Amino acid sequence: MSAARRCSPPRAMAGLFIWHLKKTGIRQVPCQFVHLCREANDRLITFQYFNFLKRMYVTQYNKDLSQRAKPKSDSVASPFCESQQLDQEKKVIHKIIPISPVHQPLSKTSNINELREVKLAAEIGGSATPLRAESKEERQWKEMKLRLDDLPGILARLSKIKLTALVVCTASAGFAMAPVPFDLTCFLLASLGTGLASCAANSINQFFEVPFDSNMNRTKNRPLVRGQISPLLAVCFAASCGVPGIALLTLGVNPLTGALGAFNIFLYTCCYTPMKRMSIANTWVGAVVGAIPPVMGWTAATGSLDAGALLLGGILYSWQFPHFNALSWGLREDYSRGGYCMMSVTHPGLCRRVALRHCVALIGLSTVAPVLNITTWTFPIISLPINLYISYLGFRFYRDADRSSSRKLFFCSLWHLPMLLLVMFSCKKSLLEKEEKGDLHGGSHGRAMEIRLP
Repeated sequence: MSAARRCSPPRAMAGLFIWHLKKTGIRQVPCQFVHLCREANDRLITFQYFNFLKRMYVTQYNKDLSQRAKPKSDSVASPFCESQQLDQEKKVIHKIIPISPVHQPLSKTSNINELREVKLAAEIGGSATPLRAESKEERQWKEMKLRLDDLPGILARLSKIKLTALVVCTASAGFAMAPVPFDLTCFLLASLGTGLASCAANSINQFFEVPFDSNMNRTKNRPLVRGQISPLLAVCFAASCGVPGIALLTLGVNPLTGALGAFNIFLYTCCYTPMKRMSIANTWVGAVVGAIPPVMGWTAATGSLDAGALLLGGILYSWQFPHFNALSWGLREDYSRGGYCMMSVTHPGLCRRVALRHCVALIGLSTVAPVLNITTWTFPIISLPINLYISYLGFRFYRDADRSSSRKLFFCSLWHLPMLLLVMFSCKKSLLEKEEKGDLHGGSHGRAMEIRLP
């Protein structure tokens, strides 16, 4: 049976049609779809192949539209042919202008002339970037020199003078609330010793946190971060404040107050400072640190730990949570950048709840004061409006959780504590009332004993 008979009629017709097109010259046909029929039974028309045919048609019949490939650059020569390549290339030598040393002072006229030359060169070169009108000394790295005139301000920032003043005020409030006659010498020694201990603790805290403070906008201008003083000078300043401060409290006041001051320095520098990067429990430890100064003032006056000292410490302890949590809420980005583990960063809901709880706790602590015979019953009544107001702001902070509510709570805490302590001092029970009450209790006890005796 011949090959023509074995082929089906449609297949034979397709073959004859392709043979006829080849004979008539397929290259002159504008549309080259017929090329796909060479293997019509084995290949399918693809989009890529269609684009290839289209490009072939364009380049063949429209010479103007043909793309000219950019000649490739010579391949990178091997290291062994480096000597031959250097001979062929042109050598370009740039002249480096010598820069004057940093320590040499520059006159104002030379600075002005240099700025004019730079501006003229920029105009000639057609550069559109504006030039900053800075002197050459400001653009160069230079060693910061310590001046004696700047030293008091630097040491004040190193010791956090505002925080130290708050610590001394709370210690003074504890001394004033003690139920003993006022001793001016003891008061001055206790205030000075507490202030020196606070300066030492704050200086050591900044010494440990230099790498972390440099990442925060709030603390990047501290003296140790900027290099205004050396770490050795900061440690020497801390030692010169801490040792005399603890000695004054121990020898000039009483050993109990000195022990509390030394314990507070240890708690702040060795517990609170490293815990800031480890756990959110640092907030509670820091609240204990802030609650000890009024206890120190009470022990400086009485020489013993009484219920009144613990009550003052409790008021300061609860006040710090709305104060610090509201402050840290607006600094969450800074604390996160610095690597500190704060409630406002890791547990924002807990941060707001704790602030609200301790705002309400201030109302209860104010009510306990007359129960412990420290103040009269007018104190919880007079202090109720300001305690209700800070509790309202704490509730707003808990509900809204925004910067506006946290800022209002923070600024309220700044005037709330002084006003609360001032009202507490004005409602303090006088020493005569306590003595009369003690005499009445003693007299009734004596009469009872006399009745019992035959």
